[in-house]
Amino acid sequence: MRAMADTVVARCVEHITTLPQQPLYGVCDAESLCRSMREPSPAVGTPLESLLDDLFSTYIPQSFNTPSPGYLAYIPGGGLFPAALADFIADTTNRYTGIWQAAPALVQLEANALEWLREWMHFPAGTRGVFTTGGSMATFNAVLCAREQYLGADIRPGVIYTSDQVHHCVIKSAKLAGIMPDRVRCIPADAQFHLPMGALRDAIAKDRRDGLVPFMVVSNAGTTNTGAVDPLDEIADLCVSELLWHHVDGAYGAFFQLCDDTRDVLRGLDRADSLTLDPHKGMFMPYGTGALLVRDGARLRAAHEATAGYLPEMPSPDDFYDPSQHGPDLSRGFPGLRMWLTIKLYGADAFRAAIDEKRALAVDAARRIALLPHVVLDAPPELSLFPFHLTWPGATLAQEDAATREVMANTSKRGRVMISGASAGGRYVGRVCVLSFRTHARQIDDLVEDLGHAIRDVVGSMA
Repeated sequence: MRAMADTVVARCVEHITTLPQQPLYGVCDAESLCRSMREPSPAVGTPLESLLDDLFSTYIPQSFNTPSPGYLAYIPGGGLFPAALADFIADTTNRYTGIWQAAPALVQLEANALEWLREWMHFPAGTRGVFTTGGSMATFNAVLCAREQYLGADIRPGVIYTSDQVHHCVIKSAKLAGIMPDRVRCIPADAQFHLPMGALRDAIAKDRRDGLVPFMVVSNAGTTNTGAVDPLDEIADLCVSELLWHHVDGAYGAFFQLCDDTRDVLRGLDRADSLTLDPHKGMFMPYGTGALLVRDGARLRAAHEATAGYLPEMPSPDDFYDPSQHGPDLSRGFPGLRMWLTIKLYGADAFRAAIDEKRALAVDAARRIALLPHVVLDAPPELSLFPFHLTWPGATLAQEDAATREVMANTSKRGRVMISGASAGGRYVGRVCVLSFRTHARQIDDLVEDLGHAIRDVVGSMA
């Protein structure tokens, strides 16, 4: 076992230390490779070294290099090494954490980590949470809680409201909870990609007149497309007056609540009834680390509480946290250990400093990119993500979209940074997202230089 572990760790450390030299976009002829990989189950084993050769030399390189310091596309995933060690410990000790009685001290560690998230988000005592595989499952659980509180058994008339910039998991989560797509109102965003309050009020009033039952608003604390933060405080006021559940999708942006510079942008986040968090984004954890906080913890428990004759008697809900009573899983891994170990190892101040740095880098990048020729900044970085597009005298929208797409691709092909785009506000926009703990000033310098070269090449051939 020690020899196997030493071999694997050596490969992993080599992989991590060479991340800056590895291709950012390694996918090439993926269809042929995947077809060639199909095989029946092996009758005999293969030496570990050979399997690791295939993994690290062929399979892993055929992917987006998301932990690279130059990865500024989509929303980066960090993958802190101590979190991997925590998973190794969790998998080798293999303790069952689905119910409190089976591993009470380990479940308490997870409860501690959730309590730290509650404190950082300034949610009140009495909040409960659950770790999930990501933002999608967190959002599903939030919709379930809102449905149970406001609709009961008659769910067909229920209506959810959000903006057209919301993450697509909201519609999927609503459908899983029995709220069909025709009962999800995706209201067109304003010019700055925010959920407009007037249109939201009008939509709620119209549905009430039509005999429907508005019950939930999903707002954004940092959209995936443009990084926009909805007017959370105003939405909270509206939800109080209209008796609606207010869920904030903070998968990307909620951890900026730790920073003085962005706390005002997120004003009202702490008033939400529920909040989606993705520690695999803002806390640099491995993929598969999501979380949900629910202000009234009894609502989360009520949505999931269940027992059976083969299970031990539940502990007092006021005294101890039981994962199976706050989420859909009975059999589960131990996701809380990666959070607990990493936060204990580094301390909250280290995370706060890292997020502060990403914010400063994004502001610097936006300022410098806005000075490049032909660039229009569609919105400033409210957190650490911002959109832009290209234009020139006489350019049509189709030409601007084509040029922006080509510049994004050409910049990424230069190999030092990877950026991505999105459709927003009726056009194609380029986007830069700074959120990897490995990204520093050097990568922003590379971004601005390579983007400038790509703009000159592309616009010069089109204008």
